[in-house]
Amino acid sequence: MITLSASQADFLQAQVPLKVLFARKEALLPQGEALDARLGGLLRRALAGAGFRGEAGESLLLATPEGHFLVFGLEEDLRHAGGRLAQTLLRHAFPEVLVEPVEDPYALAEGLLLGAYRFERYRQKQEERVLKVSLSGAEAPGLERVWKVAEGVYFARDLVNEPPNVLTPEALAEAALSLRALGVEVEVLDEGAIAELGMGAFLAVARGSENPPRFIALRYAPEGAKERLDLVGKGLTFDSGGYSLKPTESMATMKGDMAGAAAVLGAMKSAALLGLPLELRGYIAACENLISGRAYRVGDVLKTFSGKTVEVMNTDAEGRLTLADALAYAERQGARQILELSTLTGAAVVALGEEVAALFATEEAWGQRVREAARRAGEKVWPMPLERAYREKLKSPVADLKNVGDRNGGAITAALFLAEFVGVPLAHLDIAGPAFAKKAHALGPEGGTGFGVRTILELAQAL
Repeated sequence: MITLSASQADFLQAQVPLKVLFARKEALLPQGEALDARLGGLLRRALAGAGFRGEAGESLLLATPEGHFLVFGLEEDLRHAGGRLAQTLLRHAFPEVLVEPVEDPYALAEGLLLGAYRFERYRQKQEERVLKVSLSGAEAPGLERVWKVAEGVYFARDLVNEPPNVLTPEALAEAALSLRALGVEVEVLDEGAIAELGMGAFLAVARGSENPPRFIALRYAPEGAKERLDLVGKGLTFDSGGYSLKPTESMATMKGDMAGAAAVLGAMKSAALLGLPLELRGYIAACENLISGRAYRVGDVLKTFSGKTVEVMNTDAEGRLTLADALAYAERQGARQILELSTLTGAAVVALGEEVAALFATEEAWGQRVREAARRAGEKVWPMPLERAYREKLKSPVADLKNVGDRNGGAITAALFLAEFVGVPLAHLDIAGPAFAKKAHALGPEGGTGFGVRTILELAQAL
């Protein structure tokens, strides 16, 4: 793991085991230039001799008369550079590092923390090393804020990375209840209470599993809060597809089908740690989608919390059914604007790949605010059309609507389905691509990414 601290010491005079210098396109930053001058050009000659070009993530460790220096390529945004730097530093044995000043040390710090994340609780041998990183030019309060944001991302990542035999709906509810220690109000409804509310779509999806569902409602409301943001996160702790069974390779990452819920919980944790001055509410319909004699079927007609009925045409389009009830419930609780996050469709991944989330909004101004928040957070989203003409694809001969259209425009019809259950401005983020990394990347290892936490926090702070 990495711990961060601020340093106001003279960079070249400080006595630490290792110092990090940055380079862009073979050009050193000011501290590197100063060191090279002190060494009579030795630094530049060493870089040239090693063929160092300062490309993104490129590094060269040097022992000089002035001490050990790691020269690191900075040809990318500072968050990603920080993540790659963390991974590079952890491969070396130095216990303490001083990093030269950059224009935004807090973006670099965020990347350092995210890039250093590991999920090792099920390994017999775990990494116990702690690397102390001091950032020149940073201030302690700014680094404290970065740490509190990273705590929420870590929380979300841990939840997504838990195996499904551990993270059942009840266990997800227990994770939510842990936020009470931070002043977050948490209510957990069991199967009987969910049935009394009339959440027929949610209960139908949950029916095939022996692990009972839980409906989770959270409220963070500091004194004097004037603004309010309501969040809804998809909470499928495992999705087999039900009778519309997924192939094995598609099922392998379905422990992460609750990444939307994890983002909501992670953002709640960070918001409480940061003491954000607004009210945040969160709603999660947590369950599993499995097969049994009680499981819902293709052709079933379900009555939702809103009163609308849905004909089931694909049991693997289950997330939108649970979200329909959660969204309608959020509006019933007085939501004025909603951000919903879900690993909803493979169609969004086909359209935008694995690094970009699809953004659908029922109101353009609300969608633009979410997009701007994501840009500030460094999380990639792209606006998609909520093409109303495709609503025809959801018409049912026996119910108010079907839960799927045809295979064309699948991400759009999924978003249109959700929009049927809420009348206030809704922004739907389909995070099926970026929520789970299938290989290590600049900001972390394979597994849950915590995507959405930082966007929620940026949005909340801008309201």
